[in-house]
Amino acid sequence: MLKDKIVLALDVETMDEVKMLVDKLAPYSGIFKVGLQLFCGFGLEIVRYIQSKNAGFFLDVKLHDIPNTVRKASENIVLNGASFFNVHTTGGLQMMKAARQGADDAADKISAKRPVILGVTMLTSIAQNVFDDEFKINKNVSDFALELAYLAKEAGLDGVVASAVEVERIKRELGADFKVLCPGIRPKYALINDQKRVATPSEALNRGADYIVLGRAVTKADDPTDAMKKIYEEIRENEKCIQH
Repeated sequence: MLKDKIVLALDVETMDEVKMLVDKLAPYSGIFKVGLQLFCGFGLEIVRYIQSKNAGFFLDVKLHDIPNTVRKASENIVLNGASFFNVHTTGGLQMMKAARQGADDAADKISAKRPVILGVTMLTSIAQNVFDDEFKINKNVSDFALELAYLAKEAGLDGVVASAVEVERIKRELGADFKVLCPGIRPKYALINDQKRVATPSEALNRGADYIVLGRAVTKADDPTDAMKKIYEEIRENEKCIQH
């Protein structure tokens, strides 16, 4: 179902906004993303509200620390009901393995399904000029993202968070079952804002993305439900064009 591929980023300021968006958009978004902005402000209150509506949530806290700390954090994330979270691949192989172990141990403890863990390769705000001028890394951003994806797979993660630019290559080289979640998704009518390597919903899905993250184009719209309906129409119209 299309709904299960759509992740809505709850990057808002208040619990009232969270409740409004979850209540209105649960029929259109199978997963709500709880990021650092919201989690640091309201913590598990948000998670509990999403769970009360029988909706899924993706805890987007991008763990990045020493292996033991990440293992313990992963355990607690799963014990608190998350079945979907992420870590930074630049934390290295042992850190990602620790996340996998901690999450799986916690799932076993509460007889829950093995959680989906995604590795963050390169943030979509990182363009090639940042690599060249700031990081002084003599590599192509997309090539480096692919190397990190290989590392994530070796560590036992389920997939990666990556730009839509990298999806086809990741799927081709790491396999169709290796999941890819794409942030930086903007419908045709929306502005790009602060992200550089972006794509429309249809472009990302056509390239093989398993999940697409929608944010301000929906959450800041005058009518979020109408905005989501327009995105659905855009995707379905594109599907019709492909079929013909």
